Amino acid sequence: MSVRIQVVLDARERELFRARAKAEGRSLSQWLRDAGRARIRATEGSVLRTPEDLKDFFADCDAREQGQEPSWDEHAAVIAASRIDHLPTA
Repeated sequence: MSVRIQVVLDARERELFRARAKAEGRSLSQWLRDAGRARIRATEGSVLRTPEDLKDFFADCDAREQGQEPSWDEHAAVIAASRIDHLPTA
């Protein structure tokens, strides 16, 4: 059984959503439902419950990132330089 809900949007927002839905070949209602479901999926996937979830999370991060993370010594040097740069002059 379907249930109707009312969503309050300003005219500009409604037109923006409607145009995007039309471009994707969907009704505004379908587009809003899909957007809500995508939001739920995005937040459900962020919960790390097991050590394997954590390993998968870091593997995804490694695959996404480019370059190499600076060492802690390099981070400390940047922090120290930032502090020195922002000290008031006498």
